[in-house]
Amino acid sequence: MTIRKPDRKFTELGATALADMVGRGAVKAEAVTQAFLDRIADEDEALGAWAHVDADYALRQARALDLHRSTGRAVGPLHGVPIGIKDIIDVRGLPCENGTMLDAGRMPGTDAFIVSRLRQAGAVILGKTVTTELAVYHPGKTRNPHDPGRTPGGSSSGSAAAVAAHLAPLAVGTQTNGSIIRPASYCGIVGYKPSRGLVSRSGILSQSPTLDTVGLFARNVEDAVLLGDVLADFDPQDRAMQPSAPPRLAAIANSPPPLRPNLALVRTSVWDEADEDVKAGFEELSAALGNAMDSVDLPEPFARAHDMHKAIMLADIAKSFASYYEYGREQLSTTLAGMIAEGRRVLAVDYALAHDWIEVLNAALDRLFERFDAIVTPAATGEAPIGLETTGSPVFATLWTFCGVPAVTLPLLSGSSGLPIGVQLVGRRGDDARLLRTARWLVGTLRQEAAGTVPHEEPREQQQWSM
Repeated sequence: MTIRKPDRKFTELGATALADMVGRGAVKAEAVTQAFLDRIADEDEALGAWAHVDADYALRQARALDLHRSTGRAVGPLHGVPIGIKDIIDVRGLPCENGTMLDAGRMPGTDAFIVSRLRQAGAVILGKTVTTELAVYHPGKTRNPHDPGRTPGGSSSGSAAAVAAHLAPLAVGTQTNGSIIRPASYCGIVGYKPSRGLVSRSGILSQSPTLDTVGLFARNVEDAVLLGDVLADFDPQDRAMQPSAPPRLAAIANSPPPLRPNLALVRTSVWDEADEDVKAGFEELSAALGNAMDSVDLPEPFARAHDMHKAIMLADIAKSFASYYEYGREQLSTTLAGMIAEGRRVLAVDYALAHDWIEVLNAALDRLFERFDAIVTPAATGEAPIGLETTGSPVFATLWTFCGVPAVTLPLLSGSSGLPIGVQLVGRRGDDARLLRTARWLVGTLRQEAAGTVPHEEPREQQQWSM
């Protein structure tokens, strides 16, 4: 018997390179898809990133795309690129079990809006990635690709791990607290959480209509831009979205900044929760960026965002998951059952006031972004924690999720154990293209700094800028 070995020449490539190769006919979509399927078969038993993979289902899509291209018709920007979909997002023809036994065997009859967009762009739906229980805190089976004894983060654990382990070039996830930014940091990849209202949530498990955001994972900023540009399309079924012109993510984000970006180092009220690796890494980052970054202290009301986020999230979870709680409480984790019970006790006045503060804090942020292109802040408290019982702390993502602003984490630091630590960039709400352009600039600048090719510039003391 001959054992097939994974073809690493395709699985080591990013999405942009793969789309170019398949689009111009240098390689077939079927060959690329088969390479990722072989690598999943070879490695995922130990990693546990995938909830459902159907090789025949994926290969049928790839063959159809090859046939489409052979007729000379136009191809989409993701033509032949395999992608993983978090298992709370409906995909016609694949199970969507939401990480709970209560939805075992659930088979949606239609695609979520974003899955339709991906098919239109030529992507191959490779399979469904592991989520925590109902996308909350109780871990799934996924392990960290860098150390199987550590968490990959959550709730988009499988999506982050699959991309980091080269079992998919791209993956889609969601964030209601820190479920894109934190696992991307722990797994050492790029995680992009768009502005709330930029990407449709139709056909996706709803946890909190106020806070839920669709996001994505990639191995570099360019690939994140490529996928983000496809997903950002108006859907009238999502009430958080407003009809507007396309955001032109790729056109703007892939262009050079007209001026050198100004960055604001924001430690936030939870800085004390960062470990020494994070604090030391940010000292190095400040030294490397010099006068491109100033320190900014946010006003006191921003410190209240964590409590207000909690009130909204818990109350919304109690409502969204009421049927699970009423009819299957004994099959829920004690953590989730306790959160639902707590959410039922949130006062209506606290819930309403928390919503009001979203606009208040964004008004203050708008003033900051008149001076700065992006905020720089930690993505997580440190390296991925040891153990698989929890998914780590989302505390450095909470404020930005509450405000609905875009955020992207970049794998720029490493800790004392040699594991990745992400640097989070945050932008003005709705100004995603500018944020992604700044992220590309930052990666390029630090790469030049490491190579010694940045023009010498006399450093100055970091300035303190007050709001």
